[in-house]
Parts: sequence; C-alpha cells; structure tokens
Amino acid sequence: MTKISDFFRKTDVVLWLLTIAAVVYSMLLISSMQRADTYNYVRPQLAAIVVGMAAAILISFADYRFLIRRWYIALLVGIAMIILVFIIGIRVEGTDDTAWIALPGGLSFQPSEFIKLCFIITFAKHLCYLTEQKLLESAFGVMTLAAHAVVPIVMIHVQGDDGTALIFGMIFLAMSYIAGVQLRYFLILGGLLLAGIPVIWHFYMNEEHRNRIRALFDLDGNAMTNYGWQQYQGKVSIAGGELTGSGLYHGPRVEYAIVPEQENDFILAVAGEETGFIGCLLLILLLFGIMIKMLINASNATEAGGKLLCAGVFASFASQTIINIGMVLGFFPVIGITLPLFSAGGTSVMTTLMGIGMVQSVRGHTLDDMETAKIRRGSQSRFRM
Repeated sequence: MTKISDFFRKTDVVLWLLTIAAVVYSMLLISSMQRADTYNYVRPQLAAIVVGMAAAILISFADYRFLIRRWYIALLVGIAMIILVFIIGIRVEGTDDTAWIALPGGLSFQPSEFIKLCFIITFAKHLCYLTEQKLLESAFGVMTLAAHAVVPIVMIHVQGDDGTALIFGMIFLAMSYIAGVQLRYFLILGGLLLAGIPVIWHFYMNEEHRNRIRALFDLDGNAMTNYGWQQYQGKVSIAGGELTGSGLYHGPRVEYAIVPEQENDFILAVAGEETGFIGCLLLILLLFGIMIKMLINASNATEAGGKLLCAGVFASFASQTIINIGMVLGFFPVIGITLPLFSAGGTSVMTTLMGIGMVQSVRGHTLDDMETAKIRRGSQSRFRM
C-alpha cells in the first residue's frame, strides 16, 4: 500500500485520467464503426491498449536518465527496425506505403512508430551532449543535429510513409528549439524550404501527392469525385451530426462506411456523425488537456534531458493531432497520419502510451530530485545551526 500511495503521489494523476478517458472514448467509437466491416478492429485495439498501458506504467517507474544514458540501445533498435522494413516490409491494405511488418494471425505493426521513440531518446542525448560541450550555438553542432534528423526522415520517405517523415521533422524542430538552438538557424532552414518548394513539388512529390494538394483548392468541385472525395465525405458526416449526433451505433453513414478509412485516419468523422459537435469538442479537449500536461511536466523538469524527452513526446502528439484534424476538415492534404489514442491501429496507440509513460517518468523522478534537494538543504541548515 505504501508503494501504491507513493506511485500516485509522484505520478501525474490528471494525465493518466485524461489518457484513460481518451482510450475509453476511442474504444466506443471503434466498436461503433465495427458494424461496417467484417474485420475485428476492437480486439487488437484493446490488446494494444492493455500492453501499451502496462508498458507506460513500467516506463514511468524507470529513471528517464537511464534511457538517455543507454541511448545506443535505442539507436540499435531503430536501425534494426529500419533494416527489417527494407527486407520484409509489406504494404497493408488501405495504405500507400511499404512500411509494415507482418505478424502471425494476420496482424502487422509499423516500425516507424517505435523508431519515433528511439529518435526522441537519441536526439535528446545528442542535444545534451552539444550543450555540455558548448557546441549548440556553433554551425557545426547544428549541422550534426540536422544530419541526425535527416537520416530517419529520408529512410522513412523511401518506404513511402511521408506522413510519419513529417512528424519526425516536427520533433526535430521542437526539441532543437527547447534545447536553445539559435533563431537564425530556424530562419535559414525556413528560407531553404521556401526556396526549395519548386524542387520539392517536381522531384520529391509524386503525382498523387500533388493531386491531394490541388484538391484543397479545387473550387469547382471536380476533386470531390477523386482525390477530394474522402475529405468531402468526412465533412458531410461531421456536419450531419449537428449538435449531439445520431448516437453511438446509430450513424447511417458510419454503418455503410461512406467515409474511407473511418476506423483510423478519419475517426473524427465517426465522432462527428454519432456524437455531434459536443462529442468532437470533448475529443479535442481531451487531446488538448494531454498536451497541456505534457508541457507542464516539461517546464517543471529540473534537467535538460527530462525537458527534451517531454518536448519530443509533445511534438509528436501535438503535430499528429493538428495535422489529422486539419486533414479531416480539409485544411491539409490527406497524408495518412493517425489521431493519437483514437485511431484504430495497435502500433500507434501502443507507442503513444509508451511516450506518455516517458513523460510520467520525468515527472516522478523530478519530484524525487526536488525532495532530495529539500532534504539536503535541511541537513545543511541544521549543520550550520
């Protein structure tokens, strides 16, 4: 009982409650849309949540500094997963990338989700090292950071998973900014990206990528029958839910799977039709609350490594949330990014929960450090007296 009490005292209970509420809400949405498909999405999703929560609790007990000190383990795991995808990678139905590995029983997992966690750990170590060596403000130091990020981004792009590659870029920017990389380097990068838009458009993107972007600006409606069809139908479903929705298990468009990929990338359309504006608002508030708690734990961390781990998890979570919601509402092109904790996908929900466990580890061991420092100050005060 003492250990349990100590766990709840040191852990961020509000973050756990928000996380649990989000996964329960997601299971309701997934079980509701299950009637539209013969494949059982509920069972693997529930199993992934259970495994992810158990892993998150174990990670929260572990000292996050151990993860950073053993950064080379994360590096080796990340490299091994990239190599495995190139050797035995498969393309899962409903996706346009070869970034999955088959498992027994007809299941599969996406290594790039685990590689994100590995990248956050190794990049945090890299930033801490440059800070200690006073190289963070040098051009050479920043170039090594860019090289660190470019390698996994390029590898994942080659696999065809450009959505995940974009999330890696967001993590790189957020962690670099939190670590103290000077503003001029961000301005240089922004200038290079702007100047490189023609090159990216003609050589980096394929015709399908370009058509998805064109669909956002197709004002005459022709895109609704092709690349804009999914977004158009998603917006119709959300609008049809009005204030309170048609009710879980009662949405006619959900039942007939009018919106493609409604179980993962477009799960917000299910929430909109069946729970209405109120349900969508609740979904967004849950995700926003989780992001706020991540930022609070990052700001309270007493060591740079803890701040950077929290910043990396936050960047991944926030960028996925913003891009996915913008994608469903037609502000961004469809690029295959899941909604954290809500979309069906065992790998995604499992690694998201593990990331939350890393944030909890920073929170718990930060409190330990503060208590130790308080005891030390008290002992020194009594000695002086």
